[in-house]
Amino acid sequence: MAEGLYKERFDGRTVNEVRPMTAKVGIVPSADGSASFETGGTKAIAVVRGPRTLHPQHMQDGQTGILRVNYGMMPFSVWDRIRPGPNRRSEEIGKVCEWALNSVVDLSGFQNTVVDVFIQIPKADAGTRVAGLNAAAMALAHAGLPMKQMLTAIAVGKADKTLLVDVDKAEEDFHDGEGATDVPLAITSRTKEIALLQLDGKISPAELAESIEMGKKACDDILKVQMEALKNVTGESNE
Repeated sequence: MAEGLYKERFDGRTVNEVRPMTAKVGIVPSADGSASFETGGTKAIAVVRGPRTLHPQHMQDGQTGILRVNYGMMPFSVWDRIRPGPNRRSEEIGKVCEWALNSVVDLSGFQNTVVDVFIQIPKADAGTRVAGLNAAAMALAHAGLPMKQMLTAIAVGKADKTLLVDVDKAEEDFHDGEGATDVPLAITSRTKEIALLQLDGKISPAELAESIEMGKKACDDILKVQMEALKNVTGESNE
């Protein structure tokens, strides 16, 4: 751990350690695909509906199906309660999740249709968008949609001078020294390409490169949890 004001993680983890994870597939029987992913105090649920004919007709694409992602945090997912309904933040997160998932889902055989992915966060302790992506990727695979590879996501961060994997809310809100930096990223399982990379805070180019490498290694562990959950339902790997 780098020298700085944050020298020991509040929950005792090492800098490269992900919080305890659980993943389940097929949690909503009425959905075409569904999954949950939980890490520490953050839990995401994803439900897939479709492919189904897209209406109105002028929005249809004759070359491919369309993926739509709706992201939302439940009102009591955090201690101070969130106002119900869509807001600018949830719409922005839904859109970046949509872009990331589009990199691994192949809807070219489903012209003029739409696949809707609904991500809900019932418990939030930082890293909600990456938990949502992990759940959504499993739900899409569970729905039987063609996927080039799996998508795995993690939030790397920095508290003062220390780089950390899978930051929790206390670390995300660290104010001393250089403060906190949040780097959500998503990695494709086979080609190890970056499908999502965002940055909130201040970080040097060298630190950013190191944080990405830390995130990639953590994603290898998350991928094992995702694939094990899928195997428990499908009996085969979608990697």
